[in-house]
Amino acid sequence: MTYSLPELRSRPTLLAGFMSLMLLPFSPTLGLAQSLPADGTTATARLEASPRHGEWINYDAGGGDQVQAWVAYPERSDPAPVVVVIHDIRAMSDWARAVGDQLAADGFIAIVPDLLSGKGPRGGGTESFSANEVGRAIRDLAPADVNRRLRAAAAYGTSLPASTDQVGVVGFCWGGSTSFAFAVDYADLDAAVVYYGTSPPTETLASVRAPVLGLYGGADNRVNSTIPAAQAELNRLGKRYEVNIYDGAGHGFLGRQSGQDGANQTASEGAWPATISFFRELLED
Repeated sequence: MTYSLPELRSRPTLLAGFMSLMLLPFSPTLGLAQSLPADGTTATARLEASPRHGEWINYDAGGGDQVQAWVAYPERSDPAPVVVVIHDIRAMSDWARAVGDQLAADGFIAIVPDLLSGKGPRGGGTESFSANEVGRAIRDLAPADVNRRLRAAAAYGTSLPASTDQVGVVGFCWGGSTSFAFAVDYADLDAAVVYYGTSPPTETLASVRAPVLGLYGGADNRVNSTIPAAQAELNRLGKRYEVNIYDGAGHGFLGRQSGQDGANQTASEGAWPATISFFRELLED
């Protein structure tokens, strides 16, 4: 049954109930977009059309090391948990920022650092490299420096007035491997999601504290061949590592949703809701 505003005004109990609904704090089960992130062909348009607030910032990663990052904010009335997004081997891109925007649509503050910040000619970031140079520059990054910058991104995000102290990380391809490695490195991490990234050395996994969700394409054995050893070790250690492998999907399926004769789309439709459910379970109070 529906009521007009005059009818509500004439019925104080109904009006009070209606107003209390209007003032409810954000709930992770109410009013959230169920969309997937944009793929590589639609990311720029999705960003331009987004109603959410996004902005470029610089944060200090220690010793004056300035990292540029994109921050996307959700539209909610209460503090939000933070998710750090680790870009793929192509480094900072509209697609990585669009992933952050979709996380904001799903209720999280997303921090997307450019991990090539200051590494390019004249101290530039991703934009200062040619397309042919970016992959090599990413591979040349020292893992210890990457983890230091990610820890600083997490600290920046959780220091925001609009945030809680809960933080997760999600990464793709090179960023997926880096997300798993960050779970090894960062004891204060609350959740890690790995999209089609290789697993860390087995002997390092005892340091993992956060639950890990791994999302993989079935046609990606280069990556998937590293799963069993990590899964066996984390199981032995009693640590949570969930693995979803999507039949027929290729490497990079979330950014190439039209590929693999529909398998990438099917994988994306399974993996993204799993990601959001995992983060809501572990990051929302």
